[in-house]
Amino acid sequence: MPIGKFSRRGAAIGGVYLLSERVAYAADKSPIDTGDTAWMLMATALVLMMTLPGLALFYGGMVRKKNVLATVAQSLGTAALVSVLWVVVGYTLAFSGEGAYIGNLGRFLLRGLTVNGVHTNAPTVPECVYMMFQMTFAIITPALIVGAVADRLKFSAMLWLLGLWLLLVYCPLAHWVWGGGFLQKEGVLDYAGGIVVHINAGIAGLVAAIYMGPRRHYGSENMLPHNLVLTVIGVSLLWVGWFGFNGGSAVASNGRAGMAITVTHVSAAAGALSWMLAEWFVHRRPSVLGLASGVVAGLGAITPASGYVEVDAALVIGLLAGVLCFWASTTLKRKLGYDDSLDVFGVHGVGGTLGTLLTGVFATAAVAGADGSGLIDGNSRQVLVQGMGVVAAVLWSGIVTWIILKVVDVIIGLRVSTETEIEGLDQALHGEQLH
Repeated sequence: MPIGKFSRRGAAIGGVYLLSERVAYAADKSPIDTGDTAWMLMATALVLMMTLPGLALFYGGMVRKKNVLATVAQSLGTAALVSVLWVVVGYTLAFSGEGAYIGNLGRFLLRGLTVNGVHTNAPTVPECVYMMFQMTFAIITPALIVGAVADRLKFSAMLWLLGLWLLLVYCPLAHWVWGGGFLQKEGVLDYAGGIVVHINAGIAGLVAAIYMGPRRHYGSENMLPHNLVLTVIGVSLLWVGWFGFNGGSAVASNGRAGMAITVTHVSAAAGALSWMLAEWFVHRRPSVLGLASGVVAGLGAITPASGYVEVDAALVIGLLAGVLCFWASTTLKRKLGYDDSLDVFGVHGVGGTLGTLLTGVFATAAVAGADGSGLIDGNSRQVLVQGMGVVAAVLWSGIVTWIILKVVDVIIGLRVSTETEIEGLDQALHGEQLH
């Protein structure tokens, strides 16, 4: 039975297994395991830390000094906005019902969510914990996008853009892959977000960068990062937080979670080294920014595979991700001429695609089938299935993101004025600045 084909006992989705006769929510009497719950509480905190302060510092250090506060405000504002939208309607659209394309409103405003109730995706932890864990994924995904249009996006436009994007792009795609939608039923494997998070955000960032055009004086003015110490602190928090991102996707405190954390760390380290060596070879010196970018490339690439592969595969994935993402963020970007300010597409889009396809190559029953689900080792059919998931995500994210950009641009405008961009977004948009 190929990977992604499911036995009568269950179906693989996001690192957990669903009953074949899937119900919307399990009864309150379902057992809650305190060990699993404790781990998921920790994992939830770790993933939130990835955005606040991890991503805020990572991005904040890479922009010019006059735009630092505006950049960190984007992460903070996104976290607040998405949190509210998620509990009102986002969670129910992604994780309720059996629809092929979108969930139902069974959990609108978290209606019916009880203290001891559980979701079928996480039968041993309280549903409120599972809801919060998924919220942290929903927060960081749109927060990644704004890095592609750093230095030129209005704060008001960002709120409208990312709010609509969450509901119209992220929630449907999460349902397709993790919530019982058509990609999950076709057997697409995405353990922790290669498709739902990284390809999704990477393509959206690319479309946004192309739609908005380059920064003023891009290519002729010095736009180097103002404080790489902040970036290193940010990537360090991302690296640690990723243990919750991938390890938490087991939704249990078990060996599979442990293996997911192990391969995550190995891939991150391999990605950092291969990006460093590629940059050293091309530019004759390794940069701190290159090392940090390589870490994120390795982390993004291992994300879809982390619950399905062993350590040797993680080494290969990380090494390939570092080199390929370096090429995409330098040579490819230069040839195509788009201004993706912080290389969201080059790192997340390309790394997520690589990892998603290689999941079909390296997935192994020794990890993925440890619970007797009937999964077997990687094969050509699974690679094709993974490719179908990539294409679906690219088309949906790309087309709908462009539509949202167009609507927001027509109504309130996306881009700050030339004067604001030259002066700096901190003072013009927020009335604050660093001294």
